[in-house]
Amino acid sequence: MRNDLQQSLNRSHIDPSALSTFQRILLTTDGSVTDMLESYFSEQIQLIKLSETLKSIAQDIPVMHLKKGTEVIDREILLRGRISRKNYIYAESIVVIERLDEDFRNELLKTKTPIGKLWLEHRIESFKEIVDSGKEPAPEKLAHYFRIEPNINLLFRTYCVFTNRQATMMITEKFPESFFLSAF
Repeated sequence: MRNDLQQSLNRSHIDPSALSTFQRILLTTDGSVTDMLESYFSEQIQLIKLSETLKSIAQDIPVMHLKKGTEVIDREILLRGRISRKNYIYAESIVVIERLDEDFRNELLKTKTPIGKLWLEHRIESFKEIVDSGKEPAPEKLAHYFRIEPNINLLFRTYCVFTNRQATMMITEKFPESFFLSAF
């Protein structure tokens, strides 16, 4: 495993050997999680937008080199199996509007296409850097989406997406620790 990924797991006190293979992949990948879920479950994954608001950030975000007051899209989504109707991943994103190509930005706002698929469709070169990973108790809202009890652990990772050497997005993906333990 890459050194930076191992360090991220160590910082969050997650023992990689205690995770299933697919959980490790989801926490350390720089590929499209949507494509991985489709392959793993042999079903199409659909994006469910929970919220999407245009706002000015209330504080600096140093990892993205953003200053307080920068306008961003704050977005929350679910990745759900089209047939099973099961919510697999919850994600929250901060997207820097001024750093996006206009066509990409319009599709992001007006369609239900996952970000990973938009990157491919628009052939946008990107670099992803994992900045955090860990475990946290599920708040009631996420427990409801995942049909689990509140305070059951969620695994998460946060990564920045860079395009043209600028952080354009910061995405946090979460899923219950009890998910993806075996083939099904």
